[in-house]
Formats: sequence, C-alpha cells, structure tokens
Amino acid sequence: MTAVLTPPTATTPRTTGRRPSTRAGRAGPVAYTLLVLAGLLSVFPLYWSLVAGSHTNAEIAATPPPFLPNATFFENVSAAMDQAPLGLAIVNSVVVAGSITVGTVLFCTLAGFAFAKLRFRGSGPLLALVVGTMMVPTQLAVIPLFMMIAELQWVDSLQAVILPTLVSAFGVFFMRQYLVTALPDELLEAGRVDGASTHRIFFSIVLPVARPAMAVLAMLTFLTAWNEFFWPIIALTAANPTVQVAIANLGSGYVPQRAVIMAGTLLGTLPVLLVFALLGKQIVGGIMAGAVKG
Repeated sequence: MTAVLTPPTATTPRTTGRRPSTRAGRAGPVAYTLLVLAGLLSVFPLYWSLVAGSHTNAEIAATPPPFLPNATFFENVSAAMDQAPLGLAIVNSVVVAGSITVGTVLFCTLAGFAFAKLRFRGSGPLLALVVGTMMVPTQLAVIPLFMMIAELQWVDSLQAVILPTLVSAFGVFFMRQYLVTALPDELLEAGRVDGASTHRIFFSIVLPVARPAMAVLAMLTFLTAWNEFFWPIIALTAANPTVQVAIANLGSGYVPQRAVIMAGTLLGTLPVLLVFALLGKQIVGGIMAGAVKG
C-alpha cells in the first residue's frame, strides 16, 4: 500500500512563527519606576525620623541638615524613655489596639451578617440609626462617657479605653455592605437544609466568606486604635499612658527637644511596622482573594 499525501487546504491553519505582541510589557519599566518612587517617598519620613532622632537640635537646624544617622540615636531613645514610660506605653497600646481590633472585627461581622442576611422586625430603621451615629461628633459623648467610667471607677485603667470602642458604626456598615454581595443566599439555605443552626452557619460559612473584609477592617481598626489620642489622654494619666499620650509628654521644656521627640516617635512606630511585616502578606492575600470571584 502506498501512502496518500493530501496537500494543505485553505482551511488548514498555518503558523507564521511570530509571537503575539503584548502591550503590557511596554508599560513594565514605567510601572516599576513609579512603584519605586512611591516606595521611596513612603519610606522617607521614617528615614528622616531616624536621622533627626540621631542628632541634636542645633545639628537638625543646620544648613545643610544631616542626612545620615549616627550612634546618638540610642542616647536620645534613652532620654525619651527617661522622660516618659515608653515601654509601658507600648505594652498598653498593644493591649488596647489588639483588644479593640478583635472585638470590633467579631462584633461588626456579627452585626453585618444580621443586617445583610437575617430578616427581623425593625432592621431597616435600626441600621439607619447605626449609620446615623457616624454623624455625631465624638466630642459630644466625652462628658457623659467620662462620668460613666468615673462612676465605675475605671479612670486610669485600660478598660476605660477598650470597652467604649469595641464596636464601630463604620465597621457594621462596612461588613453589611460586603456580605450583601459576597455571601450567596444559596450557601445559607444549604446550611439550613443540613440542619445547621444560625451560630454554626456564622462560624462555618460566613466567617470564611467574610475573611477578606475582616482583614481590611482589622487593619483599619488597629491603626485607628494605635493612633488614638483624644480619648486616652482624658481617660488615662501620665503614669499609665498609651503611646500617643506618652509621646505628647516628650521634649518638654522651654526649648522642645526635637531629637528626643523624633526618637520616641520612631520607637512608638516600630510595633506597627512589625505587625505589617508579619501580617502584611496575609492581609494583601485576603484582599486579593476577595477580589477574585469563582
């Protein structure tokens, strides 16, 4: 038998050997250059804090100013810790910010799930009331809140700072808006068909779905609680402060010691940087997972 070779027809695809051109590759160097510039601009305030905390007031005010740190930074840190209890303040801030973050994420996710997927009487007006509290200035609640903690004998104690901020109206509204679109009703119906209670549905179905939004809310809440100054300086004293209250007491005198202030500020910023270094990948991964819909 002889093999029969058929010539290629018009419908036979032909390879030209050319690779498809991508326009994304042209924007690569430009995008990376912009990212590097943005990163340098973001890191520069921290670097300048290190440089300013390593010199004296006269050296900082010189022309041109110094651009490199030196070993004086550790002396300024020691002076800052002598002027204010920064070690205790960092521990207090970790306890306060961590407790507020855990409580806010848990309670706001519970409330957001209830407003988003559960049907109960008065849910609409109650949600409007919760959102309406966001328009009330914080200063209006200071006097009655201080009278309350004074009656409970909580003045100069950490629970006076933690308990009033365990739930936020923004967190409830944020989680509610996320779960309305991210949590399908079919998953809840499947859980109820399997005989799961509402609590089991929340912990087994709602929490995995809400994880990206919870990561974002945790990040925002931790930063807000760590940087809070107005209420802690009222509820606490200089002997038992948070980081922001302790930094406010640095550099006191006729001439403010800017080097000591910058050294103490940088020392109070290190725990936040450590948290982002350890959990930044998980937070970004959770946000990207929430952006992908399967």
